[in-house]
Amino acid sequence: IEVGRRIQSRELSAVEVTRTMLERIDSVMQAYIDRNETAGVVTLVARKGKVVHFSALGERDAESGAPMTHDSIFRIASMTKPIASVALMMMYEEGHFQLRDPISKWLPEFADRRVAIPSPPQERVTGRYKTIPAEGSITVQQILTHTAGLANSYRGITQPEFLEMSAKTRPGDTVGDMLKRLATLPLNFQPGEHWEYGRATDIVGRLVEVMSGQTLDEFFKTRIFEPLDMLDTGFHVPADKADRFVSCHGKEEGKLIVVDKAEKSPYLAKPDFLSGGGGLVSTMEDYARFCQALLTDSQALSR
Repeated sequence: IEVGRRIQSRELSAVEVTRTMLERIDSVMQAYIDRNETAGVVTLVARKGKVVHFSALGERDAESGAPMTHDSIFRIASMTKPIASVALMMMYEEGHFQLRDPISKWLPEFADRRVAIPSPPQERVTGRYKTIPAEGSITVQQILTHTAGLANSYRGITQPEFLEMSAKTRPGDTVGDMLKRLATLPLNFQPGEHWEYGRATDIVGRLVEVMSGQTLDEFFKTRIFEPLDMLDTGFHVPADKADRFVSCHGKEEGKLIVVDKAEKSPYLAKPDFLSGGGGLVSTMEDYARFCQALLTDSQALSR
């Protein structure tokens, strides 16, 4: 309110207003730290391609007290998905597929899908559901938009079967191995009928591999990360960068605890499971470069 009053009275210029508002970001982020909701935070704001705010607060490890830094490396989880989707759309621009193509052209295990429907009450002694043939093929577009009906861990009639399937994951399994198991489960609904979040972007990443003939980490590195100078982004944290890796925290009895210590994390080793849906680590600056490329410099992804 006070800022608004000073703007109207012309006591603050546009530059001063911007600076005043940006300065409030740190106090808001610090409040999360003070409430023990997070150990540390890195924030970056860019406008018209220029960084106007970049700060690091708190700690990257609540046990050791190691400070958060601007170049701290985070697990970026589902923010991997936009990168994988851009990679597949690069394949589209190069003519490898049409959006309505069935994914079974590259992943034959997804041909001839069946859809689960609830069994009538009198038939439930033989199972919770029965299956009917899918009315159409799963398309690339449906995979990109989470409308294929895939079984998942969140909801849907096939959720128990998905969780049982996930429990069968073994060391050394690849995304391709997981997708072959996923393809044995019926769909939760007819392809294209609804939206439902799930493992679709792992299929996106696998399609990139099959179409390009490269592993997903190699495609990301040569076609996206190196052209954009995203040199701290990848599927694992190299030994010479491990001192910048952020520990993963959780809460127990209102206190922050470390659930994945940076120095002992599985992310320090190169994985076999290259998940397009959630496998990358990155820094704030690297991801800002990716976002800026989407906004203003699409050509940077093909140089």
